[in-house]
Amino acid sequence: MDARILDYMQRYKFKKVVICNDTDTGLRAVIAIHSTALGPATGGLRMWTYAKEEDAIFDAMRLARGMTYKYAAAGVNLGGGKAVIIGDPKKDKTEALMRAMGKFINQLGGEYITGEDVGTTLDDMELLLTETDHVVTLPTHAGGAGDISPATALSSVLATKACAQRVWGNPSLAGKTVALQGLGVCGYKALKLIIDEGATVIVTDVDDTKVAAAVAEFGVTAVAPDQIYDQAVDIFAPYALGAVINDDTIARLRCAIVAGSANNIFAEERHGDELQARGIVYAVDYVANSGGTIFDTDRFRKGGFQPERAWANVRRVYDRTLEVFDIADAEGIPFYRAADQIAERRIASLDAVRLLDGRPR
Repeated sequence: MDARILDYMQRYKFKKVVICNDTDTGLRAVIAIHSTALGPATGGLRMWTYAKEEDAIFDAMRLARGMTYKYAAAGVNLGGGKAVIIGDPKKDKTEALMRAMGKFINQLGGEYITGEDVGTTLDDMELLLTETDHVVTLPTHAGGAGDISPATALSSVLATKACAQRVWGNPSLAGKTVALQGLGVCGYKALKLIIDEGATVIVTDVDDTKVAAAVAEFGVTAVAPDQIYDQAVDIFAPYALGAVINDDTIARLRCAIVAGSANNIFAEERHGDELQARGIVYAVDYVANSGGTIFDTDRFRKGGFQPERAWANVRRVYDRTLEVFDIADAEGIPFYRAADQIAERRIASLDAVRLLDGRPR
């Protein structure tokens, strides 16, 4: 294994990375546990094709660290973790493979709790549930919150409206133009919300079927995936995979705002600095997209799942995004560092409490 993986773990204080193999089912997977300071490491199970095994490992680690910050900034008492299965979910996914993954998760004894993510579904979560109780994203008939994508879409759009408030002094998106990248489950729902706000939207996706559906239903304009960065718009909205703000794309952006639901939108943290230097306001990804996890994990709070409470907490993402801007202004730091400070201060304060009463981290 590349020694850089251990360097990355030390640099960002990871607890562990578990490599999973089941030869009989063909399962090759990674479980990354970044932090359990606030509670069990929690994060979705992604299934995706990767060019190299190292890419899968680093993806799991980056996503796990992002979950630590997402939960901490959102006030949720969970730590950060993530799992990825290497493979094509359309071709390689089987019941046996998913149940094998469930057994590996169960072996961690509750240190990691999983959920739905790119390439996995609520049906997959039910298969995992046959092998482990450590699953958070479940259909309502299995005791879960059901489809959480509406909550993720709502929080992402609310964060976008907070950006609009900062840029134009008004949160309304009416009359604005949006380049929306990615028409997955969340992106499609966000598209409807943005159109309902009165915005004009240009869309793209690697799946031509999804693009055709969006054009037919909403009458939006579509462009090829690589052309989305070049559109002269008010808002660039990433709703696909991460690292879309990078050395190749950042100079091509022609927008005032970057805001969407994609995780880890910066290929490197320095791209956040560069985006800000260009005067582009952006919603920190793990704050903007936290609605789904806030909604999903409400059932872990006292009294069990309460929809009204869950939706109220999702709607607080608007104010949290404005809080990020206020901290950044007061301390003269980039938006992503301001969001990090919210999360890090909460973790540090609760770590101090644990040291006082002797509870393990």
